Amino acid sequence: MMQVGLFDWQTRFEQLDNSGDPLVKLNEIVDWEQFRKTLEIVRDKKRKSNAGRKPFDVILMFKILILDSLYNISDDQLEFQIRDRISFMRFLGLGIGDRVPDAKTIWLFREQLTEAGLVENLFTQFDEFLRKNGFSAKKGQIVDASIVAVPKQRNTRDENKSIKNGEVPENWSDTKKRQKDTDARWVQKNGVNYYGYKNHIDIDVKHKFIRSCEVTPASVHDSNVFEDLLDANNSSKDVWADSAYGSTEKRDNIKEEGYRGHIQRKGCRYKKLTQRQIEANYKRSKTRSRVEHVFGIQKMRAGNLIIRTIGIARAKTKICMRNLAYNIDRYCLLARL
Repeated sequence: MMQVGLFDWQTRFEQLDNSGDPLVKLNEIVDWEQFRKTLEIVRDKKRKSNAGRKPFDVILMFKILILDSLYNISDDQLEFQIRDRISFMRFLGLGIGDRVPDAKTIWLFREQLTEAGLVENLFTQFDEFLRKNGFSAKKGQIVDASIVAVPKQRNTRDENKSIKNGEVPENWSDTKKRQKDTDARWVQKNGVNYYGYKNHIDIDVKHKFIRSCEVTPASVHDSNVFEDLLDANNSSKDVWADSAYGSTEKRDNIKEEGYRGHIQRKGCRYKKLTQRQIEANYKRSKTRSRVEHVFGIQKMRAGNLIIRTIGIARAKTKICMRNLAYNIDRYCLLARL
C-alpha cells in the first residue's frame, strides 16, 4: 500500500474545493462556538468517575447532528461516512487518526438533547443571531405544513383502537412497547394515506428563514397551530397561507390580532370560485409558493424524508434539527451573497 503524504491530502482538499464542497463554506461562515454554552448543559452532570475516555466535544457532536439533518443519514451509516468521507472529516476537524464517535454515542447525544429540551433553545438562539446580523423577518410571513413519514405500524384493530384512545395495548411486552410508535397517526392527503407527523413552519417572505416550527401527529389539522406559529416580530402584518387555514374563524382570529390575511380560497362542487377569486388566488400563490421552496430544498438535500424514531419527543428533535440545519445552510448562502 502506498504511503499517503501531506501533499497528497492537500491535493485532495484542493480538488474538493474546486468541486464546490458546501461544507467548507459552512465552516468558513458559521460561528459554531455560539452554540457551546447551550450545548454544555448536557454535560453539566458530574461524572461519577474520572476513569475512562473523556466525552467528545459538544460542538463536534452538534456538527455531526447537522450532517445527519442535511443528508438524512442513519447513525450507523453516519459513523461509517465520517470515517470514509474526507469532506465529512474536514468539516468536523478530524484527522485520519482521530477517534470517531460511534453510532451509539451519536444516538446518546441526540437523546440528551431531547431529554433536556435543548433543540428548541438552539433553534431560537440561531433565530436571534439572524435578527441581530441583518436578517430580521421582513415583508410578511407564510405558514404551511409538510408530512414527515415514519415506518408504518402493523397492528390489530383492537390495538389501534387502544392507541387512538391514548392507551397502550395490555398484551404488549416491554420490548414491543419500545419498538412501537404510539404517537404517530394516519392522515389522507390527495387520496394517499400517510403515517407519521407534521412539520408546521412559519417563514418570512424576504429571506425564507424558518422563524418558528411545531411538530404534531399527522392527523392534527394544519389550522390547529396556525396562530401559535405567527411571528409578531415580522416587519409586516401580512400573512399568507393555503386554503387549509381559510375557515371564517381563523380569518377572524388573525384579523383581531392585527394581521392582514392573504389566505387562498377553495371552491367546491356546488359553490365554485368566481373569476375574481381565481385571479386573487393566482396573485396570492406567487408569494405563498415561497414556502414550498423550503420543503423542496429539504427534500432535495436529504432525499427520502422518512424518520426512524419512536415517539413524538424524538420526532420533534429530528424535525426541529432539520429545520435548524436548513436555516444554517440558508444563512451560509445569503451571507456569501
